[in-house]
Amino acid sequence: MTLAVRDDRLAELMDDPDCDPDALRATLRRFGTVNRLVSGWGVVYRTRLRPHLRALGRPAHVLDIGSGGGDLVARLAAAARHDGLEVTWTGIDPDPRAHEVATARGPIATASFRRSDAATLVAEGRTYDAVLSNHVLHHLGDDLPAFAEESLTLSRGIVLHSDIARSRLAYGLYAVGITPFERGTFLRTDGLRSIRRSYTRAELAAALEDSSRGAWTVQMPVPFRLVAVGRGRA
Repeated sequence: MTLAVRDDRLAELMDDPDCDPDALRATLRRFGTVNRLVSGWGVVYRTRLRPHLRALGRPAHVLDIGSGGGDLVARLAAAARHDGLEVTWTGIDPDPRAHEVATARGPIATASFRRSDAATLVAEGRTYDAVLSNHVLHHLGDDLPAFAEESLTLSRGIVLHSDIARSRLAYGLYAVGITPFERGTFLRTDGLRSIRRSYTRAELAAALEDSSRGAWTVQMPVPFRLVAVGRGRA
């Protein structure tokens, strides 16, 4: 095995429609804990999303593409309420299993979840004040250009796509650190495969430059995390 190149041939267990449903539900539910520890969204919210929402000076609507079990929507909605921001949140995911877990977490006063993908929302003419995603980019191969364009089309403000930065150190630390959380889930196997499928900063910048010239910058807000930052076209 080498981490020198991105291995986009690897398939994650949770993407298999016939995977163990109990392990999948446990994985989606435990993402909330794991993402709080490693995703860097606290920093991204404070430095990027919150200032943007405040500057609008009005109620805002934010879209999370590929929202999975809904943990990021729930977390950001709570943060925005704490900060006195009036924000409506929509999480979309085409996978019915993820949608089931998201809706089973119970009502979130300012949020809703929908079984859909970005292309469908573009076709419906919908737009949002901010569009974001977490751990989606590494799942994409040839679909990355279309996904990037759809997210820009859906946003009339900022676009933030967060994912893993591939490195040997990230791989080694995750392999050890996930041990307390992995039982009964796909977190270890899929997490390590995710790292191997992920981009380096230079690779992601090049891939986005090829798909949407000049529309993106790629930043590393915390160790082992990348955020592709774009400006919407809606």
